[in-house]
Amino acid sequence: MAFKQFRPSQGIWGSKWAGLDNFKFFFSSDDWIHVTVNTLFLNSMFIFFTLGIALILAIFLNEIRYALYKRLAQSVIFLPYFVSWLVVSFMTYAVFNTSDGILNKLLNAMGEGSYNWYGNANLWPYILTALFVWKMSGYVTIIFFSAITAISSEYYESATLDGAGRFQQILHITLPLLRPTLVVLLLLQIGRIFYGDFGMIYGIIGDNPILIPKTDVIDTYSFRALRSLGNFSMAGSVVLYQAVMGLITILFFNWIARKIDRESSLF
Repeated sequence: MAFKQFRPSQGIWGSKWAGLDNFKFFFSSDDWIHVTVNTLFLNSMFIFFTLGIALILAIFLNEIRYALYKRLAQSVIFLPYFVSWLVVSFMTYAVFNTSDGILNKLLNAMGEGSYNWYGNANLWPYILTALFVWKMSGYVTIIFFSAITAISSEYYESATLDGAGRFQQILHITLPLLRPTLVVLLLLQIGRIFYGDFGMIYGIIGDNPILIPKTDVIDTYSFRALRSLGNFSMAGSVVLYQAVMGLITILFFNWIARKIDRESSLF
């Protein structure tokens, strides 16, 4: 479809061949650089903070000795994963809206006055990161926690007999044995680093022209173009660009992982 002048009535094979003309839509201006940088920046923050916080939470869960508290903590951490981005967008608006948002009510109560959160684009990459971590870190935490529970208790028993404390056991047993899981999750996330979370970004940001410069990703950019132009082939060219760049990225980082530790690579 990316190389055709696609018409639904003619189908993919019946539509006229367009060559690389559809890619001119995306690459003819500097917009493709802008949205690609935004996509990489946001996804890098999502990956780094989600994996880091999930790893810490998994270690904390493993240190809880009471089974009831551990199950309760797992449920509380995992619960946000089941909340849709649409619901999160309403929650975000309830917190940050200028007129009667929770944060502005607190600021007014402290005598600081209201702040226009939706008027400062520089804040929103970090707000989106916090929301993404809140929603997704519980899911990754369960994966790390499952990997920790698979570690043989004999390692910890031997370390205890040698006089190692809990922190030393975490540092020299838990973290090294979690490295393959961490690398696999990292590579899987890197493989989608050129894909913006459309449901999240568009659900929370929408078409706000003030916030778009800092939050517009490839997916939202192509959606707005498709909505305004109605050209499926142009949208297909953007998806092809994402897929090719994602393939190159995952192959490159998997090659690095194989050089460092062959057993930690995906293939």
